[in-house]
Amino acid sequence: MNTMIGRRPLVALVAVLTFLLRPAATAAASGHAADRIDRLPGQPPVDFDMYSGYITVEKSAGRSLFYLLQEAPEEAQPAPLVLWLNGGPGCSSIAYGASEELGAFRITPRGAGLFLNEYRWNKVANILFLDSPAGVGFSYTNTTSDLYTSGDNRTAHDSYTFLAKWFEKFPHYKYRDFYIAGESYAGHYVPELSQLVHRNNKGIEKPIINFKGFMVGNAVIDDYHDYRGTFEFWWNHGLVSDETYRLLNRSCIDDSSVHPSPACGAAFNVSMEEQGNIDLYSIYTPTCNETATASRRRPRGRYPWMTGSYDPCTDRYSTAYYNRPDVQRALHANVTGAINYPWVTCSDPIYNNWRDAPRSMLPIYKELIEAGLRIWVFSGDTDAVVPLTATRYSIGAMGLATTNSWYPWYDVQEVGGWSQVYEGLTLVTVRGAGHEVPLHRPRQALIMFQHFLQGKPMPGHTTNGTLA
Repeated sequence: MNTMIGRRPLVALVAVLTFLLRPAATAAASGHAADRIDRLPGQPPVDFDMYSGYITVEKSAGRSLFYLLQEAPEEAQPAPLVLWLNGGPGCSSIAYGASEELGAFRITPRGAGLFLNEYRWNKVANILFLDSPAGVGFSYTNTTSDLYTSGDNRTAHDSYTFLAKWFEKFPHYKYRDFYIAGESYAGHYVPELSQLVHRNNKGIEKPIINFKGFMVGNAVIDDYHDYRGTFEFWWNHGLVSDETYRLLNRSCIDDSSVHPSPACGAAFNVSMEEQGNIDLYSIYTPTCNETATASRRRPRGRYPWMTGSYDPCTDRYSTAYYNRPDVQRALHANVTGAINYPWVTCSDPIYNNWRDAPRSMLPIYKELIEAGLRIWVFSGDTDAVVPLTATRYSIGAMGLATTNSWYPWYDVQEVGGWSQVYEGLTLVTVRGAGHEVPLHRPRQALIMFQHFLQGKPMPGHTTNGTLA
């Protein structure tokens, strides 16, 4: 819904004038004025600045990563800086995080324009979206083999190089409180990049990248526990038969998520037939009526079932919008013409040829918990791709002591979800949300994000969640 509808004319006029007259002195002084977005096609007036462009992370190979920065309004500054990463591997943070989840805008049908997201996260933080690795979204490489040799290790190091150079381009963000967040296969990206930042900050009294912690949602954490929890979720929610549940546990529980065995693949085929044409990413919401079969080909995750059903309609809106030449010009995207193919939400070559993927992130969690960093894990409880049961098993494997036992948290008088606080880690569930929590429960997601930034537990019944 366009939030401009129903406003009094005077309010709308003030918004337009605010957009046109806000100062640009900071951008010019910082040396990144060329990356400033004047206005995106079809964009409503806003009270915040945006920047986008490229950072070269490997000159010899011609690898350049594309970013989009949506700053917080002036009255909210100095706000923290948060890097957001989507997963796949091979899916665009611009397509998903920025355009249908926590970003400032949502895209209208057929990519005709934009409308404001009432619960945009840049109300309380400066949000930096990154398309990673090279070959995803508007990020590109001049070395074709890079598309077939990507993996966790290179992605983490390229992302760190991006950050180091980005802070030089935006020096006023140096020493600002900095967090990393993401979802799905970014359950690998986020802790791996967090570990690099933490280790490179060691011994520096006042690090430029003032890293404070990370947050991941419906995240791939540990193959064994993720498989175990996923099969249990399917069975408990009536998505598979008793026999198939036993078959999945027997054939897949010890498999690698990157290269499942033929027996495991066969078990997945049986499970997909039994599940039918549902949206595994949000099991209680309808699939898009437009070519439901196409949705089953979307590469949205590393696990075999993550190629399954996802509503393709919003994907179509972003595909139409970001392939518009005027949109690309406004975003300073594809300025060299290196992207000589249509923009897509997810890259098949990267997804299908992913190389290294450690089976577990738990050792990284333990290292960063011991370092005293803020770590939150959240989960939409209607997701069958990386479901809540998988997350709970993975967290349970760490054997952390509980400091605040399981309790319901509230948005005004409604239960928004449940939470448990451990020593060094907070788990938050979001009731009724699917795989993309800010898409399905935008208000509750923003409340959660605010509490994460403040380092405060989710509100109980006596405190009630409110939006700042």
